[in-house]
Amino acid sequence: MRECLKKDLSSIDRCTYEQNSYLIAKQLFGHPKFNAASTVAITLSRFPEVDTWQIIRKGWEVGKRMVVPKCIPKTKEMVFKEITSFKQLESVYFGLFEPIDGQTTEVKKEELDLIIVPGIAFTRNGYRLGIGGGYYDRFLHNYQGMTISLAFSSQIQSELPIEKHDIPVQRIITENETIHCSE
Repeated sequence: MRECLKKDLSSIDRCTYEQNSYLIAKQLFGHPKFNAASTVAITLSRFPEVDTWQIIRKGWEVGKRMVVPKCIPKTKEMVFKEITSFKQLESVYFGLFEPIDGQTTEVKKEELDLIIVPGIAFTRNGYRLGIGGGYYDRFLHNYQGMTISLAFSSQIQSELPIEKHDIPVQRIITENETIHCSE
């Protein structure tokens, strides 16, 4: 299912991708939870995921502390590190970018006001199909802040397989709407 959804998502044309990423970011920038957040955790997107690089730039522009994940494959854990420049990133595996250890500082979970949670597909009640490592579900356990996912409307599914450890997000922002999932 994951591979099929990734393939469908990859078929989006570049102009639609750029326009819809822009519309999603614009809605996020107007969201009260984004505006109230001092520290925002966000992934570094790769096509065809919603473009998050523009969101990081905007966060810096308005004075937010922007933090990005660093995965620890050995323990299947993840930490977030503050970046103030894209020059503090390095390409790791599969073309992913992560913060460089010596140039970035870890930010603790309780300091994160908003986590923008990635995924391949989502249900309207906030459940998601992630990339497959379970990193976010483990990290979100006992997280008390706000969670928002960014998705193209084509990523919203009527049903997804849900496991007992899955943690739904509170909001999903698409190019067409903001879905209120749970509080």
